[in-house]
Amino acid sequence: MQIFGVDIGGSGIKGAPVDLDVGDLAEERYKVLTPHPATPDAVADGVKEVVGHFGWTGPVGITFPGVVTGGATIRTAANVDKDWIDTDARALLSDRLGGLPVTVLNDADAAGVAEMQFGAGQGRQGTVFLLTFGTGIGSALFVDGILVPNTELGHLELNGHDAEKHASTKAKEDHDLSWEHWAHRVQKYLAHVEMLFSPELFIIGGGVSRKSQKFLPLIEGIKAEIVPAQLQNNAGIVGAAMRAAAKAD
Repeated sequence: MQIFGVDIGGSGIKGAPVDLDVGDLAEERYKVLTPHPATPDAVADGVKEVVGHFGWTGPVGITFPGVVTGGATIRTAANVDKDWIDTDARALLSDRLGGLPVTVLNDADAAGVAEMQFGAGQGRQGTVFLLTFGTGIGSALFVDGILVPNTELGHLELNGHDAEKHASTKAKEDHDLSWEHWAHRVQKYLAHVEMLFSPELFIIGGGVSRKSQKFLPLIEGIKAEIVPAQLQNNAGIVGAAMRAAAKAD
């Protein structure tokens, strides 16, 4: 079974048909740059281009980098234009896609759903966090395999600021941090989350998960197991398609 997934990020909008029998992309993904400013209309045009590239005509799952309530309404927009707040994203995007059925969910939640089903979280019980490091820091919390949606723990306060301003991949790039220096920042963030939730497992996702060997071995003092995401930066696309398929049933 194939369903289309789109992952809206702070820097790019990417998507592809997903083979839900194996939890992987059925075709090479197509990506466009996230427009700046990332207004609802401009981002919707980007989503239309990605979906149109494949000539897709079925259900579409779409992630959003912020809180999504009721599978439709945007409540926060940290890394995109503030005009998204209170927008009915499902209605907007479905209209832009010519009336295709659309499902919308938080981007980290989508990545987490995919990792728990097909990746590093398979079969894991207890408290599990999927953390995505990119333009910001996304979080997905699972308790005995059940998602607690919209946790958005990238906005925990760390050193007087949002944690993602201190420990995201963007922060590493903006401040030209070495892997060692950045790993120390990530370690402090993980220690803070661990103090609050005492998870058994941290799954580290986002594009930087492809380079996990450069920083994960440098993180010390965390009691929870720490592993890289297996689906890496495709997890959001896969999870979005999974959610769309569930809504279509």
